[in-house]
Amino acid sequence: MRDTSAFPGPTFETNARLELKDRAVGLSARYAGQSAQDVLRSVIRTDFSGRIGLVSSFGTEAAVMLHMVAQIDPYVPVIFLDTWKHFPETLAYRDTLVRKIGLCNIQTVMPHPDGVRADDPNDDLHARNPDLCCHVRKTLPMLAALRGLGAWITGRKRGQAATRTDMDLFEVQDRWIKVNPLMDWSADDVADYYSAHDLPDHPLKAQGYLSVGCAPCTRAVKPGEDARAGRWADSDKTECGIHFENGKMVRKKS
Repeated sequence: MRDTSAFPGPTFETNARLELKDRAVGLSARYAGQSAQDVLRSVIRTDFSGRIGLVSSFGTEAAVMLHMVAQIDPYVPVIFLDTWKHFPETLAYRDTLVRKIGLCNIQTVMPHPDGVRADDPNDDLHARNPDLCCHVRKTLPMLAALRGLGAWITGRKRGQAATRTDMDLFEVQDRWIKVNPLMDWSADDVADYYSAHDLPDHPLKAQGYLSVGCAPCTRAVKPGEDARAGRWADSDKTECGIHFENGKMVRKKS
């Protein structure tokens, strides 16, 4: 068995990364206080024109960012990771949003079959080693999908979980700048946007799924829990590995 304790691996502070961090700080200061739409318009049309994509899980709040981006440029790449473990409802919701919003450049990325066969021959890796499962099914395909880009957009929000409270508008991850235009949005802000633009809810939201990932590792949220409490419940894991800090998986605080 390989040693997976270091996934996704250390990130070395090269001069290029230090310069990228300086740029992220400068962009955060420049766009502080601007609306999510204004930030998106600038990064899509000016700062990273032709070199930016949106990574979307097509989860319970995903339609906000998808709709905003489509209003600016429907041909911005939208990267969807098909882990082969999604709820059928998520795949159906993806297809519904693509048609309704008018997204024209969906890029579905999948894990390499050989990697899945090697590391998950019995289809139980999510239970035995969830970090490795996410690494094979999500992190590696994501790194490949981002190769031609300089930045990527997320729908992450500070209020989603305790581990996300200190995110910045622009962050650096590996060799990319990550943009979080909705970082200060509340659940009410999201609901208002859905209502204003007549966006359909994820089919599982009505069943208590406030954050939806892979089916084996997601449950409905209980009253009083934060929106991501149903992800990898009963473990200290809070992120899949796509969003990592300083080369380490983010863990719940004890």
